Amino acid sequence: MASGKETSSSRAHPHRRPLHVERFINQFLDAACDESRRAILELLVPPAGQNSPDGYELPAGEIAQQLGLARSTTSEHLHHLLNLHLVAARKEGTVIYYRLRNHHLVQAFHELLRALETHYHTLSSPLEPSRTTEG
Repeated sequence: MASGKETSSSRAHPHRRPLHVERFINQFLDAACDESRRAILELLVPPAGQNSPDGYELPAGEIAQQLGLARSTTSEHLHHLLNLHLVAARKEGTVIYYRLRNHHLVQAFHELLRALETHYHTLSSPLEPSRTTEG
């Protein structure tokens, strides 16, 4: 009969993954928690009906313009996403085009965002304190 006791190690890591996989997951979530990087990833999701996700790309200048970010700031975010292998780049003349490198991973992330939107749309905002009457 197994004891009902859990060790602190089993609570901390109930589903052991290789350390390098944990590191990549943490890096992805860190990148996705940055509002600008998340917006870039969302912007690079091909529109509905696009035949191939590999064929959908945007130039860096258009990404910056659509997000209202400075080109230098956009470049820093894109460089970070490149280092995480979430986007791929292609240079044509002086223009650099970006596309999602792992469309399925980013698509799954966007499905999570939609589920969170639906969940929190039906509840009060978790970040707002409950409203009380002022007296």
